[in-house]
Amino acid sequence: MFEVEDLNVHFGGIHALKGISLRVDEGEIVTLVGANGAGKTTTLRTASGLKKPTSGRITLDGKDITKLSAQDRVKRGLCQVPEGRRVFPAMSVSENLDLGAYLRRDRAGVAADLTNVFERFPVLGERRRQLAGTLSGGEQQMLAMGRALMSRPKVLLLDEPSMGLAPLLVQEIFSIIADINAEGTTVLLVEQNANMALQVAHRAYVMETGTMVMSGTAAELSQTDDIKKAYLGG
Repeated sequence: MFEVEDLNVHFGGIHALKGISLRVDEGEIVTLVGANGAGKTTTLRTASGLKKPTSGRITLDGKDITKLSAQDRVKRGLCQVPEGRRVFPAMSVSENLDLGAYLRRDRAGVAADLTNVFERFPVLGERRRQLAGTLSGGEQQMLAMGRALMSRPKVLLLDEPSMGLAPLLVQEIFSIIADINAEGTTVLLVEQNANMALQVAHRAYVMETGTMVMSGTAAELSQTDDIKKAYLGG
């Protein structure tokens, strides 16, 4: 469904991503695990078209999208929920969700998806006229995810969805991610909470300083001594 091959990214003289490769098969949740500065967010930003790679190849559904704009990648079915949620604070919940469907012309489908978002996130339906900036952190995360779902993505890129949330909300967000995946959306997840990420993911990659150092099933990696010591507190 989605693949990155030998991707290199530079910020000036800094070699941020060093020949990384990964794949996400249809129907999977794949997670990227690593410390701050490992290159996880840069990987997602490059995947979604917000950062240009120095070299390498990105494919979606077997088609090369490396040179496509971020907008055109959304049209093809690739959508990112950014780190820090990035909702539009001075716009209402409904207006934020409408923006998620800004490239779509199928009005009936958009209306049906809006109903689905309100069913999945009832609090958004209750607060549809409320300004997004007045929502709690957890509610804003739900709004950011709902906004992305309004584009009807094939592959959903999630960047640190649990950041700044209380433990109970973290559990809820990861349960929602599993539900979204179970209903057919493929997910590439970047998450500092490696324990939760490995519980929900099918496979995982471990990044260190811009390189991939390990990969395998989530179950395998969660039992690896190095992973336990570095990311799971054990």
